[in-house]
Amino acid sequence: MGDQKKTRDEEFQSFVIGCWPRLLRTAFLLSGEQHAAEDLVQATLEQAYVAWRRIGSADAPEAYVRRVLINTHARRHRRRLKEFLSPKGDSGLGHEQPDPGDPIGRADSRGALLKALAQLPPRQRQTVVLRYWEDLTETQTAEAMGCSVGAVKSNAAKGIAKLRAIPGLDETVTYGGRK
Repeated sequence: MGDQKKTRDEEFQSFVIGCWPRLLRTAFLLSGEQHAAEDLVQATLEQAYVAWRRIGSADAPEAYVRRVLINTHARRHRRRLKEFLSPKGDSGLGHEQPDPGDPIGRADSRGALLKALAQLPPRQRQTVVLRYWEDLTETQTAEAMGCSVGAVKSNAAKGIAKLRAIPGLDETVTYGGRK
């Protein structure tokens, strides 16, 4: 019995080490603050650890944990929607440590893009983050958010339209090497 728990703990530890940077990046993009993102990932991983026997044997444990992260984030901010929708100060946005393999993390326009992203409503922000930062398909995004593919398409279109409407943002961001 003790050996099974030790093996399960080692599996979970390997999982956390492998997915921590991606979960932290997603949490940061959803919350807009480094410390809030770290708390969100920690709370998510606590929930995942309790259910690790079931999650670890699933086909896509990282997708399951990402869904838990999104749901945890939504629950935390449901009551404080007005505060959540307002842009955060510059102090929280500049503290994320970008992943060296993340081309967006090296972009000159990172600050402007993060400020713009913080202005989106939660569902649009979630959709844009999952579709364009995490590079999930519409179907994967819908599964992660617990909504229909149509809702993903709608939220993505509205979110991108709002981002494009921000003055000066489209001048600093290149799309696939083109302006």
